[in-house]
Amino acid sequence: MKNIIKAIITLSIVIGMLSCNKKAEKGLPSSTSATKAEIKKEGEKYQLYVDGSPFFIKGAGLEFGEIAKLAEHGGNSFRTWRVDNGKQSGKEVLDLAQEFGLKVTMGIEVARERHGFDYNDEEKVKEQKEAIRIQVEELKDHPALMIWAIGNELNLRATNPKVWDAVNDISKMIHEIDPNHLTTTTLAGINGDLVKDIKERASDLDLLSIQMYADIVNLPRYIKETDWTGPYMVTEWGATGHWEVAKTKWEAPIENNSSVKANFYLDRYKTAIEPEVAQCLGSYVFLWGQKQERTPTWYGVFMANGNETESVDVMHYLWKGVWPANRSPKLVSFKLDDKSANDNIYLVAGNNYASNVIVEDPENDEITYVWDIKPESTDLGDGGDFESTPESLTGLIEGSGSVVSLTAPAETGPYRIFIYANDGKGHTAHANIPFYVN
Repeated sequence: MKNIIKAIITLSIVIGMLSCNKKAEKGLPSSTSATKAEIKKEGEKYQLYVDGSPFFIKGAGLEFGEIAKLAEHGGNSFRTWRVDNGKQSGKEVLDLAQEFGLKVTMGIEVARERHGFDYNDEEKVKEQKEAIRIQVEELKDHPALMIWAIGNELNLRATNPKVWDAVNDISKMIHEIDPNHLTTTTLAGINGDLVKDIKERASDLDLLSIQMYADIVNLPRYIKETDWTGPYMVTEWGATGHWEVAKTKWEAPIENNSSVKANFYLDRYKTAIEPEVAQCLGSYVFLWGQKQERTPTWYGVFMANGNETESVDVMHYLWKGVWPANRSPKLVSFKLDDKSANDNIYLVAGNNYASNVIVEDPENDEITYVWDIKPESTDLGDGGDFESTPESLTGLIEGSGSVVSLTAPAETGPYRIFIYANDGKGHTAHANIPFYVN
């Protein structure tokens, strides 16, 4: 009998080792390594715990961005918009997060009504849920995983409330197979009807995620007005949205320069996120990287070449409590034909116009300047959808310092002149001015 028991124990150990080996072959962590994320209400305050320790999210949204730099600047988490971003698998993203000690809110791609998905089609809804189940099964035991974000801004230009039924079913499925992680969905703004739908149709979610830009300063008031009494996090915030700014007479949105943006980042965090610890579990600033959306510089806090902007300095200060040792240049003034971006600048094709910029560097680093002319973007996306970057026009700028001469393009239409001021230490100040050629 003892020999039989001994044999059974030995067989159990072998089976366990084989199971671990199979997981290792697939590159998956063992199930015991999964992070446990939970929310507890302590008095009047909600607190996020990760593996038993309090955790306030100091995060950024990224897909291919600067993960190492996020950790270097004091971030502790990042969010994605989908499991597979087209360049890296979900596991590869989580492995990188683990390497730098970061936790991940993993986005799950969920079809949007504004892209043509019909949430009355029960078969399609079921197929979507089963496809998501496979993604969750594959990644649920990874130690860098913290929260599942089911869809992104599913309320944007949507009318069918059944989308929240689908979100709730996905959340229930996730909780059944993955009891260690939380579920949320990200919302474009917040209002009373939206909160009512979520409460009635998607009550399985553990917390809400809200995405706002200039209007985020009003978020604490909106939370009270909509009677959302549960926990939430802010999963996108940062630059003023292109729909929130003034426009030229030809409807070109006027982008804030990098220094104005940085000031807004500081003010918005201090106003709408930092004080709201009773319900707000933290935030993800948008975007820890670079992308084209209206312009190549509107939303990213990095340049295409990896240089940091002043907004990165601000996030470093907010997350670590001190400013970085070397800070980004500050843009003081930028003019074209002695006019600013708000002056509706019309130029005559072929004529020459002066443009000048004034930049200050906190450490008096030597500044070099890069000038660029692009046609106004016409390949406009919606809700962050892909946009192609307009090609630069060459041969129109004479000079390379802080003062140059621009020859107005030959073809009638809208354009922008861009200035990039580099300090040689990996930092850039930037601005652009829209103009129209007659």
